[in-house]
Amino acid sequence: MYKYDAIDRQLINERVAQFRDQVRRWKAGELADDEFRPLRLQNGLYIQRHAPMFRIAVPYGMLNSAQMRKLGHVARKYDRGYGHFTTRHNLQLNWPKIEDVPEILAELAEVEMHAIQTSGNCLRNITTDQFAGVAADEIIDPRPLAEILRQWTTFHPEFAFLPRKFKIAISGTKEDRAVTWFHDIGLHLKVVDGQVGFTVIVGGGLGRTPIRGQVVREFLPWQDILTYCEAILRVYNRAGRRDNAYKARIKILVQALGVEAFSQQVEAEWAHLKGGPATLTQAEFDRVAAHFTAPAYDQAAAGDAGFQQHLQDNPAFARWVERCTHPHQVAGYRAVTLSLKQHGIAPGDITSEQMETVADLADHFSFGELRISHEQNIILADVKEAHLYTLWLTAKGAGLATPNIGLLTGIICCPGGDFCDLANAPSIPVANAIQARFDNLDYLFDIGEIDLNISGCMNACGHHHVGHIGVLGVDKNDAAFYQVTLGGRQGNQASLGKVIGPSFSAAEMPDVVEKIIQVYIDNRTEEERFLDTFDRIGIDPFKNRVYEGRAHGKAKAAEKETA
Repeated sequence: MYKYDAIDRQLINERVAQFRDQVRRWKAGELADDEFRPLRLQNGLYIQRHAPMFRIAVPYGMLNSAQMRKLGHVARKYDRGYGHFTTRHNLQLNWPKIEDVPEILAELAEVEMHAIQTSGNCLRNITTDQFAGVAADEIIDPRPLAEILRQWTTFHPEFAFLPRKFKIAISGTKEDRAVTWFHDIGLHLKVVDGQVGFTVIVGGGLGRTPIRGQVVREFLPWQDILTYCEAILRVYNRAGRRDNAYKARIKILVQALGVEAFSQQVEAEWAHLKGGPATLTQAEFDRVAAHFTAPAYDQAAAGDAGFQQHLQDNPAFARWVERCTHPHQVAGYRAVTLSLKQHGIAPGDITSEQMETVADLADHFSFGELRISHEQNIILADVKEAHLYTLWLTAKGAGLATPNIGLLTGIICCPGGDFCDLANAPSIPVANAIQARFDNLDYLFDIGEIDLNISGCMNACGHHHVGHIGVLGVDKNDAAFYQVTLGGRQGNQASLGKVIGPSFSAAEMPDVVEKIIQVYIDNRTEEERFLDTFDRIGIDPFKNRVYEGRAHGKAKAAEKETA
């Protein structure tokens, strides 16, 4: 993975000193709260419902074991001994003291980490596929280009105060696992006639106005990626709305202009930038790519007899292998997902002790490296099949081996109203209640693959719009209710879910999900997954089952009124 050079270290250390002085001035009354606000946001520091929230960047989801241990140490020393991984490869601390944040930043700098541009109207953390570099369906490893984008976007002076936040995702695989269709810029690496380049998608996003992005260029040579992104950002920076925060994202601008007119403006701007100093060279790509060379794989690792024997002898282990390990480019290796979706625990939360266990597992089994996924889990990308059983035993003892990856209880969930000042409703209790209702692994495996995503408000940090089942917290007369969508999906065929009808109370949600699942089970064919059945029979059978009791209740109430 990428290692800081002297310039990186100087930059980060100067930023720590700068923010330390800003905090000192704020505490001394030399900076008013309104003056301090943009400064703290630029360093990942929010003021939430009960306490500050501090967001730490994990660029394109990659960490080493020393960094994970540092995160565990920071969470224990400066917070309450745990953190929360988000859908954009960040770690959030929910209870730090503002005056401690400069010390946290200084400790993070020791292991080449920071919180730069994790909030504010700027270019946010670059994200990609959690299996980058090892995915069996990979066309091109996106990590070098993700790192180049990270360096280019960090402290870019022209784009430090955009109309609104701006997110870029890059995918290098046949199947998109980076949710690129719902980012401000989505980049798909591809090879055409032997030339490497990108399909460029612009104007995607979730939130209050969910929109699937649109292609503005079918093929862009990789050398032009920075200049073309700069052209897109210049058009947005000039024309994006600053008078209305709800209409300030680039997706609104693309919709207002139309994708053809927007593309024409980008191409006109790019004409001034194409071939300029920001054009990538092979030498620069090679310099960065040298940080992402393959580890020293054991070429004789394939066909381990002990692994096969454990699969036969231990059904629980075999179940975990089925759900939590993934194909690898090298025979005899697998990528392993450590589940942060243990039933009864807030999805995405991880304790300091678990972080230290994960760091040890990375050192022992995965060349000291690990990844964070969009689904809020942790990946060890390079594990020998011969080591899987030993790894599983340790992970299980640490609460990191729930075999629910891709299943109903592997829920994506934002912190919601328990923490977030923006949330309309709690998310975590609903997630835990659904997990409790479906706390039977045999049943989960029979149901099969279903994505259930929960957001506490329209900002959609839980990506509810793209869940096969999506749950959105809404406020009705100062009470928390939940709207349900069905049929959303990520991947190459990414699309938004459809609202099934009026919202439900928190207490109703496990029953609602159970009824949805029962409709699927009643109607599926042997080979169908949830989305296959949904696409075939449509939304009405689900809607009718979910609301049938309500309709009966309303009819009885109407009879009583007319009696």
